[in-house]
Amino acid sequence: MLFFIWNLFFVKLALIPYFWQKLLLMLKKLFSYLLPVTIFKQKSTISQTLEVTWTNGKLVLDSKNTNYSYGSLQRILRKGLKIIGFERIKTMNSILVLGVAGGSVIRTLVDEINFKGKITGVDIDQAVIEIANAYFRLNEIPNLEIIIDDAFEFVQKTKNKYDLIIIDIFQDTKMPDFLFEILFINRICSLLNPKGFVLFNTMLLNARQKQLHIDYVKNFDHNKYKVTKFDKLEETNELILVESKL
Repeated sequence: MLFFIWNLFFVKLALIPYFWQKLLLMLKKLFSYLLPVTIFKQKSTISQTLEVTWTNGKLVLDSKNTNYSYGSLQRILRKGLKIIGFERIKTMNSILVLGVAGGSVIRTLVDEINFKGKITGVDIDQAVIEIANAYFRLNEIPNLEIIIDDAFEFVQKTKNKYDLIIIDIFQDTKMPDFLFEILFINRICSLLNPKGFVLFNTMLLNARQKQLHIDYVKNFDHNKYKVTKFDKLEETNELILVESKL
């Protein structure tokens, strides 16, 4: 009996740090409804600064000047996925995500849509993937493969085909020029399965970006692809949805 009481004492003692951790977490979440609470900050060679912050009771990932995951970005891409149709996405077999960051669109696919097919995520930034694993548990998703690579290089090398390609590549608020080049556009289209989709998240901050978007749409063969733009999303973003007609 004494042995049992002694063991119980140490079990309860061991739970004390866990109790305080849970209490601190709860307080941070509650306080975040008043002010954002940053719990992790790291410099990045790709995105300048990466921050994990409690905002309105939710963890988000931000760069220096914009949301990277789980905030406005997740809402924007969720709208695009809804336009395609959650039920349609459920029937797909393979999805490619170019630009993973914290993985909010992947969480939408897995947790909300209940997508069971293969997801391939490509990101050039090893640091952001480590954050995604540590704070958003991307490494616990069984049907997800993460590849650390440059998106342009990856699409040139891969031999796989996809039902949906999501492009969400930013370096803070900047989009790499290659995203709008005809070589990249043609290669992306060649990776689509019949009746496949491309969902491209972009920003409209200046006249140059607006012209890039206009030229981007013109680069598609409209006999083969239907291209639709959805602008003024979260004020600064525009979604471009490309649907293969063949």
